Amino acid sequence: MKLIPRRRRDDLASWSPLNQLSRLREEVNRLFESPLSEWTRGSEAFGEWAPSVDLLDTKDKLTVKAELPGLKKEDIDISLDGNNLTISGERKHEEERKEGEVFRSEMYYGRFQRTVTLPHAVDSNKISANYKNGLLVVDLPKTEEAKRKQIEVKVS
Repeated sequence: MKLIPRRRRDDLASWSPLNQLSRLREEVNRLFESPLSEWTRGSEAFGEWAPSVDLLDTKDKLTVKAELPGLKKEDIDISLDGNNLTISGERKHEEERKEGEVFRSEMYYGRFQRTVTLPHAVDSNKISANYKNGLLVVDLPKTEEAKRKQIEVKVS
């Protein structure tokens, strides 16, 4: 239990509800960083996992990078539905143990699915995907309408 000092009247002038919300958020984050957080991380505790994803936005294209170590390209499915790019697949557990038992197991196996909402319209006919060394890179060229246009200012 944490004791909170009693505030004096002049301290009330500096009191802010936003500061209190920030402190509350920090306390909640601290709770989830406790040893029991293994059971509160969401679907991962129930055998599902989701790969880490980065979304990069450049002038002409969007690039999605996903960490998928240990997969074969046949195990990865990519689909585009409107502005939602979905990467799904399965990491298979191939290792069989004939003797001994698992002392510690932190690797995730099984089906996964990750959907990323794209901030711009893309040309679905020009999408390309490359998978190398556990990193999937999907390049999504923007449509002409979605590309940023420079407007020239004229002096009259």
